[in-house]
Amino acid sequence: MEIVVTLDCIDTEAQAGFWLDVLRPLGYRRAFDAPPYLSLTTPNSAPTLLLQGVPEVKQGKNRMHLDLGVEDLPAEVEKLEQLGARRLSKELTEHGFRWVVLADPEGNEFCVFVPPKT
Repeated sequence: MEIVVTLDCIDTEAQAGFWLDVLRPLGYRRAFDAPPYLSLTTPNSAPTLLLQGVPEVKQGKNRMHLDLGVEDLPAEVEKLEQLGARRLSKELTEHGFRWVVLADPEGNEFCVFVPPKT
């Protein structure tokens, strides 16, 4: 079984640039590219990120989003903001997890988190 996460976007090229920078540590690269689709894959077992060009802008809250686990939450949030992400929350905590909600350049929400220390 393969998992593909599809993200609607207006500008697949711009979104590909943003998400390739974000996912660089996982070795993501461009793969299938036939408008309106552009896929980002990795040789690892991580899901494919399929960017699907759509004519309308995002409306409302995402019903599904990506959660990216990191080691240094403040440093990663700062890096993502420099890449074009927008912070949507302060640092949140629950059950030992710490996270921040961000939005990509087209407003799609995603979270960056640090798991509890074991």
